[in-house]
Order: sequence, then C-alpha cells, then structure tokens
Amino acid sequence: MRWGCHLPRASWSPGLGRVLQPADERIPFLIHWNWPLKGEGPLGSPRAFIRHNGSSVGNGPSSGRHEQLFQGIAASEAIQRHRRNLAEWFSRLPREERQFGPTFALDTVHVDPVIRESTPDELLCPQAELALERQPPSAGLPPLALSQLFDPDACGRRVQTVVLYGTVGTGKSTLVRKMVLDWCYGRLPAFELLIPFSCEDLSSLGPAPTSLCQLVAQRYTPLKEILPLMATAGSRLLFVLHGLEHLNLNFSLASTGLCSDLEKPEVPAAIIVNLLRKYMLPEASILVTTRSSAISRIPSKYVGRYGEICGFSDTNLQKLYFQLRLNQPDCGPGAGGVSVTPAQRDHLVQMLTRNLEGHHQISAACFLPSYCWLVCATLHFLHAPTPAGQTLTSIYTSFLRLNFSGEMLVSTDPSKLSLMAYAARTMGKLAYEGVSSRKTYFSEEDVRGCLEAGIQTEEEFQLLHVFRRDALRFFLAPCVEPGHEGAFVFTVPAMQEYLAALYIVLGLRKTTLQRVGKEVAELVGRVGEDVSLVLGIVAKLLPFRALPLLLNLLKVVPRVFGRVVGKSREAVAQAMVLEMFREEDYYNDDVLDQMGASILGVEGPRRHPDEPPDDEVFELFPMFMGGLLSAHNRAVLAQLGCPIKTLDALENAQAIKKKLGKLGRQALPPSELLDHLFFHYEFQNQRFSAEVLGSLRQLNLAGVRMTPLKCTVVAAVLGSGRHALDEVNLASCQLDPAGLRTLTPVFLRARKLGLQLNSLGPEACRDLRDLLLHDQCQVTTLRLSNNPLTAAGVALLLEGLAGNTSLKHLSLLHTGLGDEGLELLAAQLDRNQQLQELNVAYNGAGDTAALALAKAAWKHPSLELLHLYFNELSSECRQALRDLGSAAEGGARVVVSLTEGTAVSEYWSVILSEVQRNLNSWDRGRVRRHLELLLRDLEDNRGATLNPWRKAQLLRVEGEVRALLEQLGGPGS
Repeated sequence: MRWGCHLPRASWSPGLGRVLQPADERIPFLIHWNWPLKGEGPLGSPRAFIRHNGSSVGNGPSSGRHEQLFQGIAASEAIQRHRRNLAEWFSRLPREERQFGPTFALDTVHVDPVIRESTPDELLCPQAELALERQPPSAGLPPLALSQLFDPDACGRRVQTVVLYGTVGTGKSTLVRKMVLDWCYGRLPAFELLIPFSCEDLSSLGPAPTSLCQLVAQRYTPLKEILPLMATAGSRLLFVLHGLEHLNLNFSLASTGLCSDLEKPEVPAAIIVNLLRKYMLPEASILVTTRSSAISRIPSKYVGRYGEICGFSDTNLQKLYFQLRLNQPDCGPGAGGVSVTPAQRDHLVQMLTRNLEGHHQISAACFLPSYCWLVCATLHFLHAPTPAGQTLTSIYTSFLRLNFSGEMLVSTDPSKLSLMAYAARTMGKLAYEGVSSRKTYFSEEDVRGCLEAGIQTEEEFQLLHVFRRDALRFFLAPCVEPGHEGAFVFTVPAMQEYLAALYIVLGLRKTTLQRVGKEVAELVGRVGEDVSLVLGIVAKLLPFRALPLLLNLLKVVPRVFGRVVGKSREAVAQAMVLEMFREEDYYNDDVLDQMGASILGVEGPRRHPDEPPDDEVFELFPMFMGGLLSAHNRAVLAQLGCPIKTLDALENAQAIKKKLGKLGRQALPPSELLDHLFFHYEFQNQRFSAEVLGSLRQLNLAGVRMTPLKCTVVAAVLGSGRHALDEVNLASCQLDPAGLRTLTPVFLRARKLGLQLNSLGPEACRDLRDLLLHDQCQVTTLRLSNNPLTAAGVALLLEGLAGNTSLKHLSLLHTGLGDEGLELLAAQLDRNQQLQELNVAYNGAGDTAALALAKAAWKHPSLELLHLYFNELSSECRQALRDLGSAAEGGARVVVSLTEGTAVSEYWSVILSEVQRNLNSWDRGRVRRHLELLLRDLEDNRGATLNPWRKAQLLRVEGEVRALLEQLGGPGS
C-alpha cells in the first residue's frame, strides 16, 4: 500500500409532488433521488454560486431574450412549483456527502469535468482492448463548456440532441444533477421547461404501455396543467434522459412503429425511440447520458453532438476540487471535542497540491472525479472528526455503492449480473494474485489472463467487452512511474487490497481440488440417500460384507470436502495474520500513517537497500478482510450484488480468530500493535475482539503519533473490555487534551499509565483530575514527566489526588513546576494518604520550596521516596535535605544527588538513566551544569573516604557521568 468525485448516479421514479417520505440513512443515494417531494412552499433564494471550468449559466436571465411560452398565471405557477420540487429533490445529499460539513451542497460549489467533443467516425474506430490511456482532444474540436452543448455545430446546423458518454466514475450523474439545479435557479435561460427522466426508472416499468403525458404527469404532478402546451414549446423544452444503458432501444420500424401522439400508450422504450427520432415533439431539445458501451444504441443520424466526459484531465481542476471539498467547515466536534481548524485544513490542501504538482500516480488516479471524492473522504476520515461506526472499509464500500449501486453489467442480459459482481470476480482475481505474489505492477498479459479466465461462450465475450469499455479504466490506470512504462496499476493502491480481500470473503478463490471436490460432494449428497436405501435392502437379501463399508464411505465424502474447505479458510487466515504481523525495519509505520503519507506526498518509510525492488507490503489487506466481514459492509455489498453468506462469514471469522489467538499473544512493536487494534476496529465485533484481546495486558504505543482517529480506534476496541491492563505506555505520542478525553475508558482499565513527552499543558490536567476522581480509576503509577504542566496544572492535579485512593507513584519530572508548584505540593500533600513515591526532579525549584516539600514529605504517613535532584539547590540545601532524610526513621527518603554521605546512592542508576533517556530533549547547557556539579560532588566524596570499596563505586559512577558529559560536548575529565 503506497498512497491512497462525484455524487452517485441519478434515478427518478413516480410520485414527484406527493407527500415527502422520511429519509433512511441506510438507503443508498440511488433511492434518495427516487423520493417524491412536496410541491408547496416558495422557491428559496439559491446559495452563493461558484462554478469553474465551464458553466451552464447563460449571459443573463431569460426575460428579455425570449418570449415567454407559458404566460398564463396557472402555467407560470405550475412551472415554479416544478422548479421548487426539482430543487429540493436534487439538493438531497447521501450520508457519505454530509460528512464533509453542514454547508456542503452541490449548488454552492462545483467543478465541471472536461467534455471533449467527439465525431461519429471516432466512435466507430475500433479501440485497443486495454485502452486505458487518456485520449488527446481531436484537432479542431476544443473542449466543450456546458453552456455550449446546444450551440450550432461546425456547419451551422442547430443541435437538438446531445449524447454525453463516459466510463464509470467520470461524473455523468453529477453533471446532470448540476444542470437540473442550474435550471431550477434560473441559470439555464435557454430552456423554459426541463423534464428529467431516469432510464433505469423507465426500464422498471417493463412492457406496460403508457403515454408520454402519463409519464410526465405521474412523475411531475404540477405539470399536469401545462401538458397540452408541451407541443408548442419547441427547443425551449429540454428532456434529460439519464443512464440510457438501462433501456433496450430498437430503432427498426418493424419493432418500434412511428408515433407522434403524446397521449397514445406505448412501451416506454418506444416513446424514447420516437423522441430521439424527432417524430414525437420534433423541436424539443434532448440531453442523453450513457456509459460508453451503449453509444451505438442510438443511430448517429439522430444525434447532433457527441461529448465524451473526460473527468479532470487538467491537474488544476483536481486542485480546485480538493480546495472546495476539504475547506468545508466540520459538522461539529467529534469524540472528545475534536475538530479541524482552518489552518489544519489549509495545510492538508497545500500538501496534497504539492503532491499533485509532482505528477505522481495520484494525479493519474484523480483523472476520475470519483477518485477525487475517495481521496477527500479518506483524508476526512484520517484528520477530521470520525462519525460513530465509520471505518476505512465502510468508506471504500460506500464509494463503490455510490458508483455501482443498481448497475447491471448489461441490462438486456438474462443473467442480470451486477457490474460490481463482475468486477469482484475479474479485478478481484488480479488484485489477489498481486497480493499473493507481492506486486503492484501488472503487464497486459497479467490483466488479460484474469479478464479472460474461464470465458468460453460468445455471450461471455460480449460481457467482457462491455466491462472493458465501461469500467476497466475505473479500476486500472497506466503507470506513470519511471521504469514501469507500459505497466498497469490499480487506480488507488488501497483498492487493490480491498478487491483482493473482497475476492477472498466472497469465496471466489477456489483451488482445483475444491472445485472438483465440491461437484463430487454435491453429486454424492444428492444420490447418497437413495443409494444407501437400495444398498440397505440388498444387504439384507444378500450377505455382502462390503456393503456396510460402502454405505459409510458415501457419508464420509461430504465431510471430507468440508474439511478441505476448512483447511483452505485456515490457510487464508494464516496468510492474513502473517501479513498483519509482518515487521520490516524499513517499513514500520502504522498503516494509517502510511496511508496519510502516501496521499499527501509526505516522505514515508524508505525501502531497505538490500531488499529486492519488487517487494511490497500489503498491510491494508487484512484490515479490509476484517472490515468486509462486518454486518454493515455485508449489507451494503448485498445491495451491490455481492452477498456474503452469514455462515461463510462466521467460518472465516473463526479461522481468523484461531490464528490471531496464536500469533496475537506475542509482544508486538508499537506500530504493529496499533495495526492489530485497527483490524479489530474495522471488524466492528466487540465479542470477537474481547475474546482475541483477552490476553492483552500491556498496551505499548510509545512513539506512535496518536491522531484523533487513532485515539478513537484504541478507545473503541479496548474501552469496553473488562480485564485490567497492567501498563498503558503512551510516551511521546503527541497527545492533546482531546485525545486524553477520548482514551479515558482505556485509562480507567490501566494500573500503570505513562504519558511522558506529550507536551501536555495545564488544560490537560483537567482531564487527568477527572480521571483520578473517577470511581472506577485503578491507576497506581502515573508518569507525567517532560510535559509543561506548570503550577496551574499541578493545582488541578492536587484536586484529583485529594479524592483518589489508588495512586501510589507520581512522576512530575521536568514539568515546569518551579517554586510555586513545589509550594502547592507542600501545602496540600497531606490531602492524599496513599502516595508512596513523588518525583519532582528537574523543575527549577529553589532551596525554600524544596525544603518545604521535603518537610511535608517527611511528615506524610505513606510517602517513602521524594526525588529532588537537578533542581536549583545550593550545597547547603542539599546537605540539609540529606540530614532531614536521615534524621529519624519512618520519614520519606529524599534523593538529591548521586551520593549519600561518602557512599554512592542506591538511586544513582535511576538518576543517570533518566538523564540518558532525555538527553536529546532537555536543555543541554542546563543538564551539563548539573552533571558537572554531580561530578564535583562525586570527586569530593571519593577524596573524603578511605574505604576502597566505596572509592571503587564512586569511580565507576564518575565514569558514567563523564561519558554523559562527553555526549553533551562538555569536558569528560
């Protein structure tokens, strides 16, 4: 996995003008466009409109340019109601779009894709079977703007019918949506009436006869009053026919007779044919959108202009799309109050823009607007507040639903094979072979082998031809990286791993033994009972000793096949787990950081120079496998024609759990441990996670950059567990107060909690105070060293200490407390009666505050150890602190130096190891000065003692101090 749009297709159905039905979040956007809407209420003023790279906006309002055709009051009101209904209808957004913020709407910002005018001769030219390259514009035919679609052609002839075509993902549906909204808000003055039809909706009517007037009246109730005027509208009437590939049109007179009567019942396909023939409403304007494979269904003599939707072939359009999408305000704070600031959004846009300017593979992928949407959705998932239950797998599954929901490969094919199911079988096979052989670059022979595998009939070749023209470019792109010319890659690297996982969970990967064994087992199962009955009767009549053995063999065959299938699932689970726990020295970032770096172009982990160049890491593959087994994603895949049986999902989950239980108990590096938790987050099964992670006792994520998403992942997976965690180590994780709030359920299960080196300030102490005061808190050790807590933060911590009964060890090393902080501790230390160790070393405190705290510690009933080294203490104060610690038995021991009298302190190694660990983060000059004081103290005590054993110990510690001074660049001797 090396790095990381449009809205969904349109579909219209009867009932526009009836009562509005409540929206269901789970219903795909295809259905949302089918909902009827109210016709009442005034047309609100349109939002501020921004449009780029071609616009359907005219030069001015319609008034003054044309004479109004619908001049009557009733007709004008009907048109206005029609506009209102269409505007409300087409402004609806699916849940996947609403994640971009409350102000996002298609009628506010839009980037038009490039439309290249084509000629009939170009469409008749045979294309290469793997024609994935972008086609250059034809000479003399510049790109078309939306406002130019119905302009006269090169010969000056009026254009009445325009056909826009393109592969899946180029933006056909978004273009239609935007044109309809333009008309609703008066930005298409050339047309006084616009009537959109979904060809998928018309095809669902079947052979039932109906008339054009009935079709219009059933779908657009307000237009009933002006149906008689349609015949006089001429070119001011625009029909939009979206998704022509859903209709089986026949232009022969023998099959579809001529008809010009608007009220004569005909098959819907016959009405469309006569509209396109210009026999019915000959002056009306018609805009048709279709997939590339269905262009030939309309004879070219009925088409005035062809336009190929080429997506964002200009990188500037991609940049503009990302700026408009990613700069939308968030919907609000997410878990823990997380939100993205404008500066953070600008930073994301700048990094992504720089990556696009480098002409990387991401620019080739974002040639399709749909993949621009996927990039934005992925970045939003990684950096913005994450909606509850949203996973990376669900984003990719929703992305495919937005592009393929309801799409048949060929609408006239009796098998009704869904386009997504065909892609899973062919592209999934190619993806899985790439993952299993660890490669991401594919030759033309590789692609052809997967596409043509198992094809034997002419009908299957026709299906393949349609897939190549309509969807192959959606999944594969020509490689633009140097050294791989002529190779193909998956449009988005993560899509390869997603399709490979889908190929596995759908059960499409079968060995020869499995295929033959399944057929034999099914045959034996069908005839087994009859044969057993016959043999049982024969065995009673004839003394054949071999018959009972034969009966048992018939029963064993299905069991043997079941074991073969089970072994196959275990082998897949084994490969998946090994991929998840594959630790490489040169590629040890967690999978979320890898994905973010690949999209934004951040310099990521480098390939080890000794490794072969084709070695790839596929750490998203196991994540997607787990995610696809979740109930939500299985439900969405069923809508796409890719159902996963519940029994198969359970058996796969059992195989995965068995392997995870064995390998998951080993100690993992922090990045690999986070990947393990992310797998459980994608799976969305708390019971499964609780059983697999029941043996986890130490959560070590030290050094992992804990973004809001990662905090959400850890909290969702471990927050609901019941067993205690011996240690949670989040040192140097760039945590902030919002992350602390998100992780509170995990902290409540921890006994040792390490939060060192996280730049936590006083505001974070509020959350730590609430943690300590929680009735379920069981933290015994809390390490907060190297955080700028200051005295204000300690005041809040003391409130938590006063009501806490579990904490015994507290480290406030290098937290900027100063004299004020130590004095607060001295005054309120007695409010907690369980604390046993307190570390306030390296806090810049002076003699008075240190002595006051030492006296309070000496009086404390449970405190045993107080660390005060590396504070700004005079030699007299250090001696007074030593005397206080040895004045009487039972008081707390005070550690201020490497020596105790003329002997080496038993805590010398603790002090020096702390210095060694923080050598690069502490003030080097200040540390050098303290080490020189300690060295002088060691030398003085060595000269004052006559005990040779003590001298040897002091010399050894002096050597350690000198070595640290040499690392700091100071005098070692």
